[in-house]
This record gives sequence, C-alpha cells and structure tokens, in this order.
Amino acid sequence: MHASEQTIRRFYDAFARLDADTMAACYAPDASFRDEVFDLRGAREIGGMWKMLCAGTQAKGAHVWQLRYRDVQAEATGGRAHWDAHYLFSATGRIVDNAIDARFTFTPDGLIATHRDRFAFWTWARQALGLPGLLLGWSPSLRRKVRATAASNLKAFLSRNP
Repeated sequence: MHASEQTIRRFYDAFARLDADTMAACYAPDASFRDEVFDLRGAREIGGMWKMLCAGTQAKGAHVWQLRYRDVQAEATGGRAHWDAHYLFSATGRIVDNAIDARFTFTPDGLIATHRDRFAFWTWARQALGLPGLLLGWSPSLRRKVRATAASNLKAFLSRNP
C-alpha cells in the first residue's frame, strides 16, 4: 500500500472515530481544503474545522454518527476516495446522509497538500435545513449564507481553542 493510500485510510479511520487530532496530523502545515461550505488554508484552519465538527458531533450527535468510506485510490502525488456520512446537523437537529467524493494531492512525505470534497449542496441543504433548503438550496444566496455562517462559527471556535 502506498504511503498516500495509508494517509487517506488513516484520515477516514480517525474521522469514523471522531479523532480530529489524528485527522489534523494528516495535513501538511500549508495544506488547503475546500468543499461546498469551507475554503481553508493552513493546518490551523483545517485542523480547527475538523476539531469543531468532531466536537459538535460528540456533544450532540454521537449516537447517530456513522462514516463509511470506499474506492480509495492513491499514488505518490494524488488520490481519491468516496465517503458517506450519516449525522445530526446540530444547527437544526435534522439527520443528514451526505455522499462525498474526495480528491487529494500529497507532499513527498505523504501528508495531504490539497483536499477537495464535492457533494450535492442542494441535496445536503434539503436534509440539513428542511423547507428553506428545499426551496432555496439551489440559490447562490443560501450557499453564501451557509458559507458565511460556517466561517463565523469556525472563527469563533478557533478564538476559543487556540
């Protein structure tokens, strides 16, 4: 198994256990992360996001949390995986089943340099937000509001957890 594949598997195994410290250790110091909600630079922001999300799940939704991953493919410079998350969206108390495709690039020592997750935002919004997500999940304004709220939450979390 290539070192990059080991990193992907270590990352998702840790995520399944809500072990944010191990997840954060998989990233290079100058890594970048992007998905439909977050656009982050550096290990502090990325690790902080995972710590915030894992802590929220442990506090309010550990009883329903499930993560499964598959289709891991990796070589020296890049890789991919598919993962499915079943969780309680803490802001609304609604259950979400999210299917995510991930792509990675790696440093020469096998750490994640770039991580890009893609998922259907409208599908996520319908589940996480209910009727507002169903009606407005396609709209750029709702996407901007979700991104701004997530960024604000992460900023507040990082200020409390330096």
